[in-house]
Amino acid sequence: MKKVAFIKRGSCSHWVGDGFPVRSIFSYHDIADQLSPFLLMDYAGPADFPPTRRKLGVGQHPHRGLETVTIVYQGGVSHRDSSSGGGTIGPGDVQWMTAASGLIHEEYHSPEFAAQGGIFEMVQLWVNLPAKDKLAAPGYQAITADRIPVVDLPGQAGTARIIAGQLDEVRGPARTFTPMNVWDLRLATDHRVSLALPAGYTTALFVLRGALRFGDHDDQPGVGAAELAVMDREGSELAFDVTADSTVLLLNGAPLNEPIVGHGPFVMNTREEILQAIHDYNSGRFGRIGV
Repeated sequence: MKKVAFIKRGSCSHWVGDGFPVRSIFSYHDIADQLSPFLLMDYAGPADFPPTRRKLGVGQHPHRGLETVTIVYQGGVSHRDSSSGGGTIGPGDVQWMTAASGLIHEEYHSPEFAAQGGIFEMVQLWVNLPAKDKLAAPGYQAITADRIPVVDLPGQAGTARIIAGQLDEVRGPARTFTPMNVWDLRLATDHRVSLALPAGYTTALFVLRGALRFGDHDDQPGVGAAELAVMDREGSELAFDVTADSTVLLLNGAPLNEPIVGHGPFVMNTREEILQAIHDYNSGRFGRIGV
């Protein structure tokens, strides 16, 4: 049985560009080893935006050595990058961008959402790449909600949308470089959830809304909205009680056990590789976003 190692609460809210008010839940600066292969999580919103004609978001910026995964819960995001990837995603959709050897991208509120306004809510993950793949070709996966399979959990406890990885015989559509499970869980109050997960993998549960309790007694650790429960890697069963209707993001993956050296949007294995990434970006080797 997996036990809670610690509970991580997000930092104070800050803006990324002028469109994303985020709480940084974790990053490679604090608990990179414990969360490998996951490097960073920003939780944007929920925030209410009035209708506007302005282009709100974050402009062109580079990445190397990682993937970004954007999961939209409310609102819409439009993306373009220098590998010719891009598109618009809305509630339930996911974009999985592989920066790898390097690209430039931009992210804004979708024109449709900006025009009508409303509640905006999304999660963005950074996923580390193994050393052998950090200079692979960039890529982009647009994963719409209709492509994400939904699995009913036993005992009417809720559902799991399988974005990446596998639950029972059901596989998610995302292509990953290393083994991982990324599941969007919708859970019903007063139910117990038990999931079989690989022993030795990193496992964490991020609660967007609702509440969970671990253990068999009321005094055991609980986790609430905008909190992350990080589990011990030992054991192959994850069990918890749902104490309020909950939306939860499950992260589970094989740790890389490789050095992490990060500098802003670049995450590599050595300081020399970071310096090379800066040089390559400044030399224009990350390409350009088409007009």
